[in-house]
Amino acid sequence: MHNNYSVNVACLCDKNFNKYLEEIKSFFTFKMLIIDRDIKNDTLFNFDAIIVDSETINKIPENLKELPKILIKKNQNLKNETNLAEISFKLPLNIFKFNKEIVELCKKSEFHKNSVIKIKDYTLDKNARVLKKGEKTLKITEKEINFICTLKNSKSPLSKKFILEKIWLYSSGTETHTIETHIYRLRQKVKEIFGDHTFIKNIKNGYTL
Repeated sequence: MHNNYSVNVACLCDKNFNKYLEEIKSFFTFKMLIIDRDIKNDTLFNFDAIIVDSETINKIPENLKELPKILIKKNQNLKNETNLAEISFKLPLNIFKFNKEIVELCKKSEFHKNSVIKIKDYTLDKNARVLKKGEKTLKITEKEINFICTLKNSKSPLSKKFILEKIWLYSSGTETHTIETHIYRLRQKVKEIFGDHTFIKNIKNGYTL
């Protein structure tokens, strides 16, 4: 049995299947908690996914609806319900495959969550190296991503010297116009694709969003 869990999975199934999962949960490398439809929004658990069946997939509590879903198919012809879940399993379960795929699903979901950042009206996908707004997208470099993220996380404007040495990793003796050129190109790309003149602001003390 594994004692150190990094993945929390909610289970919202019928009583018989809940009982079955309780009996085999010692084989899981994730922590499973059986819940009911009345679970409160202030639950202490931060779930990474939810296990449902054909009867409960449309009865998920509002605060858990955005979680990745694992569907237990009791009826082999449930095509519509299958489309509502990220992965599905037929009975009887292969316990080890069940465990492995749930853990992998949660890891992928967490990776995606950490790689996507909201900035103003934009979405920055660090993994795909893309800045999005509505239907428009802009491919950007890794250094540009680091620059934008650092600006977002900074409470005060960033000086040219800081950007030069800490983000673009130039030596302290490099002329600041080098970094000005990089930032100008990024601002022009944003302006060209999104028509945004003020995504990156250049004020007296440095650059900010």
